[in-house]
Amino acid sequence: MPARHRDDLAGCQGRLTVTRHPDGCVLIYPRPTWEVRRDQLSRLPFAARGLQRLLIGNAVDVDLDNAGRLLVPSELRTAADLDGEVILCGVGAYLELWDPERLAQREQEQLADGLPPAAADFTF
Repeated sequence: MPARHRDDLAGCQGRLTVTRHPDGCVLIYPRPTWEVRRDQLSRLPFAARGLQRLLIGNAVDVDLDNAGRLLVPSELRTAADLDGEVILCGVGAYLELWDPERLAQREQEQLADGLPPAAADFTF
């Protein structure tokens, strides 16, 4: 875990939860943040069971070791095609761990679609 992200994670004492993301990456949450998200997901209606299964069913608690490393379980690495080089993106209250090629493809697709309506008023 890069030092800049470790500093952001200081409040959770290195206690994290990792899980799958529908876009094909691994999500990394500080455990207190994950516990809130997990409770929100658990309250969704039955129609959201696929999302619940994906996120809650694949969630694994992990801890940073003394060197600031975390072990991503093999089933999550396989699901996200993480083999070798990875990209770690900070996205607000959580981190995303990506295969570089998959991230580039996903970004290209999203840029081709243009800004979503919810971001129509956003300016740079």
